[in-house]
Amino acid sequence: MIAHAPRPRDRAMPLVLAAAAGALFGAGLLIAGMTQPLKVLAFLDAGHRWDPSLAFVMMGAVGVYGLAYHKLRRTRPWFDGLFHLPTRRDLDAPLVVGSAIFGVGWGVGGICPGPAMVQMGAGTETGLAFAGAMIVGMLLQHSSARR
Repeated sequence: MIAHAPRPRDRAMPLVLAAAAGALFGAGLLIAGMTQPLKVLAFLDAGHRWDPSLAFVMMGAVGVYGLAYHKLRRTRPWFDGLFHLPTRRDLDAPLVVGSAIFGVGWGVGGICPGPAMVQMGAGTETGLAFAGAMIVGMLLQHSSARR
């Protein structure tokens, strides 16, 4: 049996679908106001200016994901032989420390990677600064993980 090289269309379609999913995600963040750091910080402020809208956005996202996962886990992916799901169930120090750093950064800045990408695409200083800092952090993590 001769293996055929994938056609350009076969290689491009997953990228097109990923870009469409990313654009839909970004549009949802914009519509929900989650690209505004003050809105996120208002959710984290349990005092007088608490804004619960982030909780509703999260519940909606988890609900949609849960339904899609339940429906799609019994199907076959369009562009691969199987779904590549995580198999590890343990917690280790790098995961806990990384999660803590992410949470503190999110709480201090009111922005996380998704909204930062939307802001970066819009050319805002906040988004560009966050994305730059995020890239530096990823490079530092990558170099420390190799040691």
